[in-house]
Amino acid sequence: MASAMEDDVVTLDRRSIYILPTRAGIVFTGLLFVLLVAAINYSNGLAYGLTFLLAAVALVALLYTHRNLHRVRISAGNAPPVFAGEVASFEVCLSNSGQTPRVALRVEQEEARSGARPPWRMAGRMQVARVHLGDGETTCVTVSLPTLRRGYLRAPAISLSTEFPLGIAHAWSRRVMLPTRILVYPRPAPPRPRLAAYGGGEQAGTAAARGGDDFAGLREYARGDSLRHVHWKAVARGQGWLTKEFGGGSLGVQWLDWDALEGLEVEVRLSVLTRWVLDAEQVGELYGLRLPGKIVEPGSGEAHRDCCLIALALFGES
Repeated sequence: MASAMEDDVVTLDRRSIYILPTRAGIVFTGLLFVLLVAAINYSNGLAYGLTFLLAAVALVALLYTHRNLHRVRISAGNAPPVFAGEVASFEVCLSNSGQTPRVALRVEQEEARSGARPPWRMAGRMQVARVHLGDGETTCVTVSLPTLRRGYLRAPAISLSTEFPLGIAHAWSRRVMLPTRILVYPRPAPPRPRLAAYGGGEQAGTAAARGGDDFAGLREYARGDSLRHVHWKAVARGQGWLTKEFGGGSLGVQWLDWDALEGLEVEVRLSVLTRWVLDAEQVGELYGLRLPGKIVEPGSGEAHRDCCLIALALFGES
């Protein structure tokens, strides 16, 4: 079998499509042979005509089966990040760049297990979807893959196949490897107490450095400020969004520190830190992340959360 085709966009051509008869096609060929022998033995013109007619239909069907895959374009779609243990979803888009509809296309992906399969189907493949493409139409299907560990996960190889129109021939494409990768975040640890209970200060590692508990004044709200420090009474009176400052202007910051989890294995630490990031974002805290060789400065919001999760997912990766 030829090597896989690797590119951002792959268009199937004659060199990337293979075709063989199905079981029904082999039976059909045998019947044609019997008809031909009978026509020769009995010198029956009607039998000759029927044999050649059926043979012509079979040849035309072979051409249509091959053409059903010809000029189908395969490209990558969205691939949102997931947490380890979840199912990763890769979007694969199929486009018809020809002028005739493409009917009954099967999308297949590599799978871990293998079983008894027809000779034309590669071992370790499973059907993902059945697709019909009109003239110039594009359809996207989802290819799923379980995740076991953090880091980048590449999309599995896929192929297209068809037996349209008569089912007497099976055409399939070479394996296609799209460059899509999904980032797999560490699996979050089970829910734990609120961040305020994680540690008492820098020595404990979560650095609940709040700069004192004395109220120091108000200032205009800035993006990333903790919602716990918003002066809600002022908001209710229509005075705008104001943020309370404590201890000379230092706002509460949670430091999620690698060293706070000393004694735990690497993956366990990453799992706990992932849980802390999610909890901190949920309660609207300002939080930063300290890892060996990398520090994510305090902030909040989805972009900051994703930055922390990416750092955790790629920790130790070269």
